[in-house]
Amino acid sequence: MLILAIETSCDETAAAVVRDGGETLSSVVSSQIAIHAEYGGVVPEIASRKHLEMITPVVSQALHEAGLAMSDIQGVAVTRGPGLAGALLVGLSAAKAMAFAQAVPFVGVHHIEGHIFATFLEQPVAFPFLALVVSGGHTHLYLVEGFGRYTTLGRTIDDAVGEAFDKSAKIMGLDYPGGARIDALARGGDCSAVHLPRPLLNDGSLNFSFSGLKTAMLQRITKHPVTIPSREASDLCASFQEAVCDVLASKTSAALRQSGVRRLVVAGGVACNSALRVRMTLMAADLGVELHIPTPALCGDNAAMLAVAGNHYLCNGHASPLSLDVTATWEMDRIKELYP
Repeated sequence: MLILAIETSCDETAAAVVRDGGETLSSVVSSQIAIHAEYGGVVPEIASRKHLEMITPVVSQALHEAGLAMSDIQGVAVTRGPGLAGALLVGLSAAKAMAFAQAVPFVGVHHIEGHIFATFLEQPVAFPFLALVVSGGHTHLYLVEGFGRYTTLGRTIDDAVGEAFDKSAKIMGLDYPGGARIDALARGGDCSAVHLPRPLLNDGSLNFSFSGLKTAMLQRITKHPVTIPSREASDLCASFQEAVCDVLASKTSAALRQSGVRRLVVAGGVACNSALRVRMTLMAADLGVELHIPTPALCGDNAAMLAVAGNHYLCNGHASPLSLDVTATWEMDRIKELYP
């Protein structure tokens, strides 16, 4: 099946053409980073308006790069949620219109479900596996037993790890997006130079908390301002990343031991972080666990990742009705109610 996939959940307008849920024929991403950098974060109304402007040229480019016409497409997959409601509406409305015009089925896919299966575009993973999803809005541990069959094992009780990265970077005076800036500065720093808290590290649960770490960064900068760039700034960034990696690795290791699962997928935008990729590689080797982390291009928001689950659902007759609406919040555990 040739699937056109569309993603507009936040600040990237993306489209891709994927064959049989595994072969990417094209993947186009139009980023809004430069637009939102002025405000230090994503402005929902501006994001929605930019999606309206870019959705048609981005889809056209994806079809052109794949060497196909819209009439060749056999199904459409689109992010239904979670995300910014206005932004989601642009993508969902476009997907419905294109599917209706071509008389092909379409399906609404969970954004995080897309991230989890992004690695399948490079190498399939046998079920069951554990998934650590780390992004600007999510820090979750899932047991994945099949398409649509997810059990949440742990989640953040406050800030997501990506938000902690971006807010801490803003506190330091770094440009948006802050996560990438911290990663770059940390490479020249001493990760043991600054003591920072590891929230919920030893609480016995699989949940996460990063608001306290963000507060600790604020208190540190208030008392000890840093110049960018400087050795002190690099040390602070490296120490921050070390605290984050300690928590993520500890919780993930505990989940692997408790579940007995021997395969791990790490996904989401924060999976681009170089320190986290190294830490997860070492942890997986120590536990004898099979590790899968997508290449950085597939960690960030993109449309191709949606086609993996989208292909499965459409091939099994689970198309969405044209009455489908977006949802800003959507529990992964409830997907199986739509696609039993």
